[in-house]
Amino acid sequence: MDRRTTIKWMIAAASAVPLGRLVPLSAEESARTAKPYGSDPKILEVYKPGELWPLTFTKPQREIATLLCDTIIPADETSPSASAVGVVDFIDEWISAPYPDQRTDREIVVEGLAWIDAEANRRFSRPFVALAAAEIAAICDDVAWVETAKADFVEPAKFFARYRDLTAGGFYTTPVGRNDLRYVGNVPLASFDGPPLEVLKKAGLA
Repeated sequence: MDRRTTIKWMIAAASAVPLGRLVPLSAEESARTAKPYGSDPKILEVYKPGELWPLTFTKPQREIATLLCDTIIPADETSPSASAVGVVDFIDEWISAPYPDQRTDREIVVEGLAWIDAEANRRFSRPFVALAAAEIAAICDDVAWVETAKADFVEPAKFFARYRDLTAGGFYTTPVGRNDLRYVGNVPLASFDGPPLEVLKKAGLA
């Protein structure tokens, strides 16, 4: 899975339908709540994951989440893997936030990780984190697209679409991810001489 394909997936996944129930949440997961930022958050402070609200991932969930992130965006010759730049921390923080959209995503992600581990055991008699690369790819290929997934994989494919979106969103908003996209915005300049001549010509302005 190359990063350019991932970007296309990210755009397509933005309209993903919420995942239906695959396995029930535990009582602890269902009851976990936290207070929102409030009306006057200190947005200039730097907070560590878990400082504002309890995080969701257990150690086994985090291991699955890490492997899945790095399957979606692996390290290559230009940049490190998704987990290496903190994407798993981002997803854990995101799904743990006490807001409606994040609560919905928490259910999707927790249930989806449980499904993918159960599917690994069903197919290969091993947990997901113990699978070979080809076995991981076989499962991911079956849930890669909601539109083409077989009936048994439609709901897991909705999870995969949302998880892929979160992974790509987390990665491509880091400095490493922006560099990988060759994004040059939000960079202070000592001076600005206007758009390059070739851009103006292409826009019909020169």
